[in-house]
Amino acid sequence: MFSKNKMHFEISERRILLLVFDAVFVLSALYLLSIITDYGYFVFEQRHTLRIVLLVSYIYIFGLIFEMYNLQVASNQLQILQSVIFTATATGLAYLFTPILSPELPKQRLVILTFYAAITCTLLLWRLFYVYFLASHRFSQNVVLICDQNQVEELVSGLEKVDPHYKIIGFVNSDSVSEERSDSYYIKKIEKKNLEAFVVHNHVSEIVIASQKTDGITADLYQQLLHLLESGNVIREYTQVYESKTQRIPVHYIARDFYRFFPFSRSNSNKLYLFLVRFLEYLFSIIGLAICVVFIPFIFIINLGANKGSLFYTQERVGKNGVVFKIYKFRTMVGNSETNGVVFATSNDTRVTPFGKMMRKSRIDELPQFFNVLMGDMAVIGPRPERPFFVEEIAQIMPFYETRHVIKPGLTGWAQVNYSYGESIDESLIKLQYDLYYIKHRSIFLDLSITFKTITTVLFYRGQ
Repeated sequence: MFSKNKMHFEISERRILLLVFDAVFVLSALYLLSIITDYGYFVFEQRHTLRIVLLVSYIYIFGLIFEMYNLQVASNQLQILQSVIFTATATGLAYLFTPILSPELPKQRLVILTFYAAITCTLLLWRLFYVYFLASHRFSQNVVLICDQNQVEELVSGLEKVDPHYKIIGFVNSDSVSEERSDSYYIKKIEKKNLEAFVVHNHVSEIVIASQKTDGITADLYQQLLHLLESGNVIREYTQVYESKTQRIPVHYIARDFYRFFPFSRSNSNKLYLFLVRFLEYLFSIIGLAICVVFIPFIFIINLGANKGSLFYTQERVGKNGVVFKIYKFRTMVGNSETNGVVFATSNDTRVTPFGKMMRKSRIDELPQFFNVLMGDMAVIGPRPERPFFVEEIAQIMPFYETRHVIKPGLTGWAQVNYSYGESIDESLIKLQYDLYYIKHRSIFLDLSITFKTITTVLFYRGQ
């Protein structure tokens, strides 16, 4: 028995789809333009292959910076309009003014305008097609959940929030203790004996097992799962699905057993990777400190009236292996900001001065931390260093919290670019999930993704 699964796209497949067709449609438009008109700027010849590669590279680089490959942005017509215009403009300008590798700058303005219009209109038309057709519910993925009934709402909202095309349409209660309850549920409850028929009838493409108890998986349910597996249906464990969808480690779900699900990235001990990272950190530190020196006179003058206090601010933070070090920042808060004791910083913290808020939004306040990077206390990319007081407090609730200290803390990181301030213990847990994901999957590619997202944060003034 084979079920006819409804066609759908995984998150990774949608990203690949966007990447491939961005290049295909733009290059096709420019090729047609070169055939139909005597436009002559972007010519398709074998000796000009490098020019084609350069243009596609610019589209991808600026597309990442301006969030064209963020699936939430890509599925929203207003946001993708802004993203496409920014990307096309930056791509056009960068390509036109790249020496040697790109064609000679055309003397006629009409040629420049035609080149820019071809890129912009092609990207826009293709992306609007994606929004209204490929990102619609026609291609959503129907899923069935096997879990305890008290987990349903939490598990469903956690998965559907990050991927609106991942539709959990029913659940099987695996809690044998409370089998007879007849509450109203967040989604449709499926009787164990009817699971196979429900999967076939509703074109379910994936079954997710989230139950931590084995006694609820009866012999009949187990046989049905075997039949579905033999028929080509995908059966996955919840922690795998959660990690792939949210790009976080679900430590709140697997609790103290998380080490079984948490193999450390080989990059953490790869000498070539670590050497390359440290070399780049030295390079970025020198550049960052040079920029910091340029800003100091202006910040000092404004600081006299706006912040009325010391220019720099130091604070103890916990680094690699739990070693405490002093972090350096431009001061953004009023003096004596902790007279009432140590508290979490918040997104609308009244202790932050107006000028300090501006520096935080633009991330200028963190420029002095390049000194910490140069000295080896911090990395450019890694978990954000926390204060000893909070580390001790959070570690009492989450014993695995200190796992984030196996690598150096960073100026920016996976948690910083994906989540806002950790204003409470619960939010610190979410940031911990991102930090552990980075430690588990640490690589050049993930570092590049964080770098591009950080540039986006600075450009769109999203700092905290």
